[in-house]
Amino acid sequence: MPPNEQTPLLTTVVVTPRRQRYSHSTLRRFCTISLGAILVVVVFLFLVPVSWLSPRKTSGEHDGWTIPWTSPLPHKSWPESKGLSYNDLQSILLNTPSEAKAREWSQYYTAGPHLAGKNFSQALWTRERWQDFGIQDSDIVAYDVFINYPLGHKLALLKSSSEDADSSTMTKAITNAYRVKYECKLEEDILDEDPTTGLENRIPTFHGYSANGNVTAQYVYVNFGTFGDFEDLIKANIPLEGKIAIVKYGRVFRGLKIKRAQELGMVGVVMYTDPQEDGEVTEENGYETYPNGPARNPSSVQRGSFAPGDPTTIGYPSKPGVPRQDVSGVIPSIPSIPISYVDALPILLSLNGHGPRASSFNEFWQGGGLAYKNISYNIGPSPPSLQIHLVNEQDYVTTPLWNVIGIINGTISDEVVVLGNHRDAWIAGGGVDPNSGSAALNELVRSFGIAVNKGWKPLRTIVFASWDGEEYGLIGSTEWVEEYIPWLSGAAIAYLNVDIGCAGPQFSSAASPLLNKAIYEATSLVLSPNQTVPGQTVRDIWDGHIRTMGSGSDFTAFQDFVGVPSLDMGFKRSAKSAIDHYHSNYDSFHWMDTFGDKDWHYHVTITRVWALLALSLIERPIIGFNATDYAHGLAAYLDSVKDHAANSSLSGSTMSFHPLEVAIARLTKAAKEFDAKVATLSGRIRHAKFPWWQWWRKAKLYSEVQKVNEGYKYLERQFLYAEGLDGRNWFKHVVFAPGKWTGYSGATFPGLVEGLDEGNPEGVKVDPLFVILQPLDSGVLWVFLFGKLTLPSPEMDQDHRSKRRSGDKAVETKIIYLGYCIIAVEAQRSRSEYFRK
Repeated sequence: MPPNEQTPLLTTVVVTPRRQRYSHSTLRRFCTISLGAILVVVVFLFLVPVSWLSPRKTSGEHDGWTIPWTSPLPHKSWPESKGLSYNDLQSILLNTPSEAKAREWSQYYTAGPHLAGKNFSQALWTRERWQDFGIQDSDIVAYDVFINYPLGHKLALLKSSSEDADSSTMTKAITNAYRVKYECKLEEDILDEDPTTGLENRIPTFHGYSANGNVTAQYVYVNFGTFGDFEDLIKANIPLEGKIAIVKYGRVFRGLKIKRAQELGMVGVVMYTDPQEDGEVTEENGYETYPNGPARNPSSVQRGSFAPGDPTTIGYPSKPGVPRQDVSGVIPSIPSIPISYVDALPILLSLNGHGPRASSFNEFWQGGGLAYKNISYNIGPSPPSLQIHLVNEQDYVTTPLWNVIGIINGTISDEVVVLGNHRDAWIAGGGVDPNSGSAALNELVRSFGIAVNKGWKPLRTIVFASWDGEEYGLIGSTEWVEEYIPWLSGAAIAYLNVDIGCAGPQFSSAASPLLNKAIYEATSLVLSPNQTVPGQTVRDIWDGHIRTMGSGSDFTAFQDFVGVPSLDMGFKRSAKSAIDHYHSNYDSFHWMDTFGDKDWHYHVTITRVWALLALSLIERPIIGFNATDYAHGLAAYLDSVKDHAANSSLSGSTMSFHPLEVAIARLTKAAKEFDAKVATLSGRIRHAKFPWWQWWRKAKLYSEVQKVNEGYKYLERQFLYAEGLDGRNWFKHVVFAPGKWTGYSGATFPGLVEGLDEGNPEGVKVDPLFVILQPLDSGVLWVFLFGKLTLPSPEMDQDHRSKRRSGDKAVETKIIYLGYCIIAVEAQRSRSEYFRK
């Protein structure tokens, strides 16, 4: 009966028992639970290694988890190269550079004037060539810089008929009491054999950043114008104030000669190149002068500059609209003029018989290459009746200059190698400086371009740089570094500079000790052009000496300002090779094609060394540095400081270098152990062959390599001090700096050395930079600075292990991974309270 309104709401329904679907239900439940658990474990074991082995980020970025299907390796073929094998890359870099191409590039760059800020067409041409070579990511980076261009100059030797004449009689014009005894040409001879010497638009002789001025005064011969030379003159009671200095180029940076003369009240400086600097290859020794022979042309003039970087934007890039600083005290305030030794002869000859002779002074005053011209090198001063009239007119402007930057992106974005050379020159030529390096750079870019076109992608990013404005004071490179400080600090592995690629047959290099190993290896792989025994390499011929880094080229901002390990290398002249006319019109393509490298073999050789050295840093899994070499370097530098102290006025004081000796010894021990472990890791990489399902073992190996590379990359940076050196705070490196009174040559532990030179006991207190490297779980170590003389004991409490004491502040600073608890040190001066923040 169908339901109706009387049907009960609750009723009993009879059903049959539920039929059992599976006969083995217990087994089914067990299998379901087991398989599910296995799946969870597999996923867990997959995700944990991936996240743990995820690629490390650039300093400062978050080390986040990677998604499961992302490989922690830079590329699938790691540790092998991507696209081409390492041997194939070496073959390309050795076989591509061509003498004919190097000559072609040199001929282009030296065909006309290319002064800083006046070579835009060369910048465009360089960028176009690099793009033709396959480096499509090439661009021009401009900066607005403050520099000077010459308007006019005059230099005359004046003679009065009256022995009682005085410079006060010289007002705005030369009075009838004086006559011009000799007026300097201030120009180099035009040579029929050398076409660029006769160009209508050739660049006059002048100094970069020289002061405008019109002065007339007596003059004094000041030898090379070193700090010591001026001290000798003061001790000999030679009056300097109000006088004009006649000074020889050489021994120290030209700007320091003018700086010291200005400090002592002198009113002008005249510089000339004495044949004394040319050694054996001189006219006096029977060598013919250029263009007929290898000796210096008598009319050659060395131009040059005085300031590092744009003096109106010290510490930040010279971009349009930025605030400009006052240049007072940064560039000279007294005028200066460079002249040839032909123009110097009448001036020096007129000084004969006036004042003591240079030969009566100490050993630093002996010699002089113009004695055969009857120059007796009297000091002076000249009598009031004999004076110099100096006029210098310069046009100071803010103008663009142009760097050309080319990039090959690598698979590791935060590891970068920069290779550079400057393009600008003081003259129309520049066959040696800088365009022997420019020709090599073009061949270097062309070689790497061929590798890229064949499918190669580098492990690390490569940056090629053609700098502008180097001659005025390293401006192009300095401004670029100042603009990209954060990126370079986190990513730069090394900077490899070739300024003068070829000036003769002798290989020469200056470098951070971290790069010593790489230099020796690269030079051992390239055959030398001047073999005495068949098969000799550049390393076989070279004496192996690597100079300390100083200044004088584009590596300065990288090494001394940002702490990027750097080198500068090239072939320099030997004792008997032809004189290269530095910064002169005779530094030309004709000179190079006739005397410098007439077969262009050395241009190709420096390109090959440069390329192979770069490749070892770019492509090898482990960066080719050596921490032990750095530690040994510190020990050698300390020995040099101790010798310097023994010969200083403070030799009898109670100075002790024991804390530094102990700390460097500990660093040396730890560095040796670290480099030994790196060697073992390298061996594991060479023999690493993992099946695909053991990908995580390769990833773990890569993680170990990353930790090692991070340690190498940041080691140099730990010797930077943000406040800079005393009196020149742009220089941040406390181990390396240009000498305070030498400029070009490098000084080690500069704070200590300068304190010793000044004889100030307060200035030479040893303030060690204690670097306590403590292994942490993350493989990161911490650096701690103590402004104390005493070394921390092994039982130092945890508070001292984790903090830097500076007044009442404590700072923790992260640095490098070495894997051992060690102490390294650095010496610095106390009087400017380097450790106060």
